[in-house]
Amino acid sequence: MKLFVLGVNHKTAPVDVREKVSFSQEQVQHALGELKEKCPSDEYMILSTCNRTEIYCNLKSLEEGVIEQWLHDYFNLPPESLQDYLYKKTNLDAIKHIMRVSSGLNSLILGEPQIFGQIKDAYALAQKSDSIHQRMDALFQHIFKTVKQIRTDTAIGSSPVSVAFSAVALSKQFFGDLSDQTALLLGAGETIELVARHLKEHHIGKLIIANRTLAKAHQITEALGGYAIGLNEIGDHLHEADMIIASTASPTPILNQNDIKAALKTRRHKPMFIVDIAVPRDIAPEVGQLDNVYLYTVDDLTAIIEENKQSRKDASLEAEEIVSSQAENFMMQYHASLQASPLIQHYRQQAYQVKDHAIEDALALLQKGEHPEQVIKKLANQLTNKILHTPTANLHHAGLKGEQHIIDAAKQLLFEADKPNNTHTS
Repeated sequence: MKLFVLGVNHKTAPVDVREKVSFSQEQVQHALGELKEKCPSDEYMILSTCNRTEIYCNLKSLEEGVIEQWLHDYFNLPPESLQDYLYKKTNLDAIKHIMRVSSGLNSLILGEPQIFGQIKDAYALAQKSDSIHQRMDALFQHIFKTVKQIRTDTAIGSSPVSVAFSAVALSKQFFGDLSDQTALLLGAGETIELVARHLKEHHIGKLIIANRTLAKAHQITEALGGYAIGLNEIGDHLHEADMIIASTASPTPILNQNDIKAALKTRRHKPMFIVDIAVPRDIAPEVGQLDNVYLYTVDDLTAIIEENKQSRKDASLEAEEIVSSQAENFMMQYHASLQASPLIQHYRQQAYQVKDHAIEDALALLQKGEHPEQVIKKLANQLTNKILHTPTANLHHAGLKGEQHIIDAAKQLLFEADKPNNTHTS
């Protein structure tokens, strides 16, 4: 049995590689089903965000290489084409990695809180797909507690820093005053809602939110102002946009070079500032070749993000200590559980066999007409003697050989710690 992580992220792979292995929510459910078919006894969970795709496994029978090959096959990629971008973690290193990811220590923006919600969503989806069971469930319950401890005991999440915040900060650097600008936001998920809130705080002049589901866009505009449109209406409003910030779940680009070229013509080539924080990308890369267009992707936000890292550096060191301590604690519990579980199972099985034999004997005596009270007494004596025989015989043998460590261990196993008098006889 092996805890295993396979993934790519913003540190190991550029956006054009990450988008090749980006799962939609529907794809995650399908993929988990495929993995379960390969080996139902193993456990799997998939996390896919704009900055990373990671597969978390508890492998009992499959080898690590099978998971790597499956990832290539699922996205129809040439064998080993991801080799230079993938990272692999096992056991303790895997636990530390997932804890670091969940607490924002491995994020593009150090300590950003959004990833914790994304981890919990991925966990819930794995539960719904019945692809995680006892071991992985125990691991993620421990991880959730660890993240809460980090958030409580350190200042890692004290500043409102996120990819959304950085996108707005970049637009403010570009325009200066935002009060005369019109922002067109593509999507209506959590990231876009955060972008809208940050823009509102910076007094954006006009806000338009376009989304496939109009009701979701309306929810944001009702709270923050502006107005909502469907994605099919973008062409009527694109020329209004001084800035576009995009973060949808579309598998293909929503805006191409011709769309932006037409908007620029209507705008008389007034500049357009565009930040595409979606993976796969919402804006075709060729858009960046147009004059008077300033196109940025999530990878271009790095410079802004670096400025924010310094203020969280001390807190991250404290958080790393918590991660190391909690990961080692879980690993010790994990190993102890692996060693104890077969012994517990065998001992319980043996006890039930004793019970079954005693019941058979008691029923046979009743059928012969023996008095029920006498049968019950025989049953009780038989069960007591058989259950006590092996441990008392072994303890007697340990006493004769002077094996005090066995006797001490037996005291701990057989008697409650707060009742020491039970260990003595008069």
